[in-house]
Amino acid sequence: MIDKNQVRQVFDQYVSAYHVDDPKIRLKIDHTYRVAELCQRIATPAGADDLDLAWLCGMLHDIGRFEQVKRYNTFVDAQSVDHAQFGADLLFQEGLIDRFSLSLPSEDLRVLEQAIRCHSAYRLPEGLSDRERIYCSILRDADKVDIFRVNCDTPPEQIYNVTTEALKTSAVSEAVKECFYNRTAVLRSLKVTAIDYLVAHLCLTFELVYPVSREIAREQGYVDRLLAFSSDNPDTQAWFAYMRSHIW
Repeated sequence: MIDKNQVRQVFDQYVSAYHVDDPKIRLKIDHTYRVAELCQRIATPAGADDLDLAWLCGMLHDIGRFEQVKRYNTFVDAQSVDHAQFGADLLFQEGLIDRFSLSLPSEDLRVLEQAIRCHSAYRLPEGLSDRERIYCSILRDADKVDIFRVNCDTPPEQIYNVTTEALKTSAVSEAVKECFYNRTAVLRSLKVTAIDYLVAHLCLTFELVYPVSREIAREQGYVDRLLAFSSDNPDTQAWFAYMRSHIW
């Protein structure tokens, strides 16, 4: 059994050293708790055998974000480190996991590490066991579902580090449109214009593995709010109308 209260207490103690009044840090703390609850909600329909382990994957998945912003002053992986790999290294190579006093079998620890290490990868690696793949997919779905919320609750100019003018006037790149047509995620290297980043986040809907994850995303309504973006560029405005008709 996982002592959730103990995990919450240790997590809160850990992040208290990272200026919790900073909006970016607060965002990641709140995101963590929501993803943990989403993991638990998705776990049973996804076929997981331990709801608490799914919850724990969510609680620890972004642990690397806090040290990332302290060391590099950014959450942008391309400008610093892969936050998922970084977090897994902090936990399982530098010993941070010991602070949580978990009494888990070695197999569960392997599942936990793989889920954290792979949660932001473009594709899951080959060679995962069936159980590892389930928990990785649960966490990846939960993370994506809450990313839609974060993108609605936070001004896009802050998320994408662009001006309002660039966001409102830019055109969607053809390569990014092709990803939408093919119903796949967008590689970081394909995002060129300001509006490409918003379209790329919408393309995450295509990567949701479990029907329950899609149901939650539709139920919450954040995807529809993102699709309601109003552009000053006629071509972009027409593209968003197209996406609204084809995303689900």
